[in-house]
Amino acid sequence: MAPIDPHSYADATQPFATDVSLSLYFDFPSSTLHASALLSFPTPFAGTLVLDSRHLSVHAVTDPSSDSPLPFSLSSPHAALGSRLSISLANAASSVLVTYTTSPSSSALQWLSPPQTTLGKSPFVYTQCQAIHARAVFPCQDTPAARIRYSARLNIPAGLSAVMSARHLGRHPPFRGEAPGIPVWDDFVEERVVEEFVMDQPIPPYLFAFAVGELGSREVGPRTRVYAEDDAGLLKEAAREFAGAEGMIREGERLFGEYEWERFDLLVLPRSFPYGGMENPRMVFLTPTVIKGDGSGAQVVAHELAHSWTGNLITNKNNEHFWLNEGFTTYAERRIVEAVQGEEMAALNVGIGWRGLNQDIERFKDNPEFTKLKNNQEGIDPDDVYSQVPYEKGFQFLWRIEREVGRPAFDEFLKKYIATFKFKSIDTETFLEFLKANIPGIENQIDLVLWTEGVGIPADAHEPVSTIYTQIVSLANEFKSGRMPREDEVADWQGQQWELYLENLPKSVEASQVLALDARYKLATSKDYEVKVAFLQLAINSGCREYFIEVEKTLKDVGRMKYLRPLYTALVQGPGREEEKIFAKRVFSEAREGYHPIAQGVVESILSKHL
Repeated sequence: MAPIDPHSYADATQPFATDVSLSLYFDFPSSTLHASALLSFPTPFAGTLVLDSRHLSVHAVTDPSSDSPLPFSLSSPHAALGSRLSISLANAASSVLVTYTTSPSSSALQWLSPPQTTLGKSPFVYTQCQAIHARAVFPCQDTPAARIRYSARLNIPAGLSAVMSARHLGRHPPFRGEAPGIPVWDDFVEERVVEEFVMDQPIPPYLFAFAVGELGSREVGPRTRVYAEDDAGLLKEAAREFAGAEGMIREGERLFGEYEWERFDLLVLPRSFPYGGMENPRMVFLTPTVIKGDGSGAQVVAHELAHSWTGNLITNKNNEHFWLNEGFTTYAERRIVEAVQGEEMAALNVGIGWRGLNQDIERFKDNPEFTKLKNNQEGIDPDDVYSQVPYEKGFQFLWRIEREVGRPAFDEFLKKYIATFKFKSIDTETFLEFLKANIPGIENQIDLVLWTEGVGIPADAHEPVSTIYTQIVSLANEFKSGRMPREDEVADWQGQQWELYLENLPKSVEASQVLALDARYKLATSKDYEVKVAFLQLAINSGCREYFIEVEKTLKDVGRMKYLRPLYTALVQGPGREEEKIFAKRVFSEAREGYHPIAQGVVESILSKHL
């Protein structure tokens, strides 16, 4: 074995599959997929082929060229990695067909019953494959070092529709014999439809994505359509929030080169979606909490759009180099925001990020390995160490290079970097060699090893400087001495200004101050979840049990980990919180089934550490 990724069983001495053809039958009553995956390789291979899988029941493996069965075995499951699927190829083969069924507890799939959806009428299912969950949907070499093209046939109930991170080919009635090896495909054909898709560009497996439900859509630009559950109000709000998508795409093209993915569609998912957004190419997935009514949610869209160049087009080789995806994308996002919404708004983003970076550096004070950009994740579940470090420290590193060489020179470097490595997966060393070759002497001006392999925040990182940033931080400092901001000082504040203000307050203040602040500005019931959660975190840490009702409501309403993690942590962290711990345990037991499996695992980890 020659491992290429600490989070994959893939063997570097074996060819990577380049094409995957999937047939997926959606069985909503059992929350499973009855499926087959045809994996094709660029060259014939003989020996033991190793694939990743997680909670897949493998029924058969065959050689498609002869239709002969192939011996296979599944290893005992590893908690994070799943099971190794080993296929014996006595004769050289260039493809294998695996027939299998997913588990109802698949870590990549959330099956929602009608009451768990926005409309409450039809079931819904969606994927979340990052970081290492594609293997829970289909057997594959589940590492970003591998890139695949894929086609897919989705057999779904006739009253529903499907979207994918791929080009839609059409919709037709299923016919018998269309999917050999999946007997149920031939049943109930009158009640089902098949949606077909193809992804022509090679992507890492974690960008595989689909959703099936009662979906509607609305055009918001020449390359962008917003999808959501077929709710006129939600679609109208989403279309208004994301109306500037085309302008952002054009700005991205000006900065980083051609947009390679043809479409930039957006899917607003149910509230259980565990992330703010997921950059699936052609079909970005979004939490409904980014629809704030003031257009500021478009900044999450800017981040996912930026991934179209940094992350999707150029990808980290494995999760130990995750900053290559997220640091670059955070930098690119802020360049787009600056061009579209102005320097002050970009500075606010940097300021909020700076605060988040410092908080996560503190979070990992007992495990500083994960404050490095390039870190060792052997034996580590990447979901357990997800943080702002690769985003914000990565951003700071690139911002430091920009300040050293000047923006025009750095812009030219970025375009050349993207053009050179597009549709490739690289590591930190590859980036640094390219940096030193194209900006000669940069290693003499910036300590590149300290930035990529050192712990904490380097001394030459840079807290943002802007009028509005300085004003907000100053007001937060004055709150510590008892002065609340006047209404005229905050009259034009939107969510991001309040978020930055709350993030710069002490972790705990007098309960009377918390109550007075909320009495004046109604922060606990803000429609902007960034503001609401930041305030509720302050309230918990300040012992304001008056807000437990709002905390419980929030934890049951949304499944975004950005909100679950700080609220559950605030409830259970530290001594003398017995009442809060009992409360947290009860709320989780009641809310758990509404969370995505990834979020369930994160909250369970928090509770097990402190209970």
